[in-house]
Amino acid sequence: MQSFVINLLNGVSYGLLLFMLSAGLTLIFSMLGVLNFAHASFYMLGAYVGFSVAAHAGFWSALVIAPLIVGLIGAALERWLLRRVRVHGHLAELLVTFGAAYLLAELVKLGWGLSPLSATVPAVLDGPLFTLYGAAFARYRAFMMVVSLAMLAVLYAVLRVSKAGLIVRAALTHASAVEALGHNVPRVFTGVFAAGTALAALAGVIGAPLFVIEPAMAESLGSIVFVVVVIGGLGSLSGALAASLLVGCVQTLAVASDVSLGDVLSLAGASVPPAWDALTLAQLAPLIPYLLLVGMLALRPRGLFGRRDDHA
Repeated sequence: MQSFVINLLNGVSYGLLLFMLSAGLTLIFSMLGVLNFAHASFYMLGAYVGFSVAAHAGFWSALVIAPLIVGLIGAALERWLLRRVRVHGHLAELLVTFGAAYLLAELVKLGWGLSPLSATVPAVLDGPLFTLYGAAFARYRAFMMVVSLAMLAVLYAVLRVSKAGLIVRAALTHASAVEALGHNVPRVFTGVFAAGTALAALAGVIGAPLFVIEPAMAESLGSIVFVVVVIGGLGSLSGALAASLLVGCVQTLAVASDVSLGDVLSLAGASVPPAWDALTLAQLAPLIPYLLLVGMLALRPRGLFGRRDDHA
């Protein structure tokens, strides 16, 4: 039981990291209608920039500087590329972000090389936070959970309570009225895109000590992020949170399990092919997010919290 509790907490921490990453993608889609295929590349860029900043100024400086730098790059992408092709429709925007993902991947390879890098956990966050009968929960994972929840609170306050959030939401549906009141709507959209990419970079900085920093990290995690936003419902922050926790917990518990696929199928009363009997849930864990995606699309195509128009 104690190991289950620790594994569950690890799953929640991983799920909240996925939410930190998917929240930026959800924010951009819900406000701008752009499905940013380069979003995971900004996560990767944040990890690399954070690694370089931390090497000179420390981890805490990297937490602030890296998202700012990547957010400015995202603002430049929206200002000089996406804004120019917006008149040609969503397909053109999607193709631009698709090309930007490849461009960022090549720039990372040129700047940092192909060898994997390893980020270190700050000394104050190193070690276990508590131990349950020999199973330890890392202090850094608890920090990651706190940052993710703080980000959720800030997003809610900005979008639902503040004047800036009111302007952003009004610009989405009544752009001409907002412009008539003296607000620069294109600048508002640029700010939203920059904020979304900065959130991806923040996830990259925080997730870097737990994962290897390498050029392929965008591809490995990017597909899972799209799984999360589709399961939660495109454009829904609450859906992204629920789906992130679902994927994070189920996948983490599966990795820690030693149950075989044959045991699971036999409980369901299904016959087990001999070739499948030796497979464990841990071996199948990478497939679980995509199985959840297929099931969600089959049963509820609009996602957990998505409406029929795919906005929440």
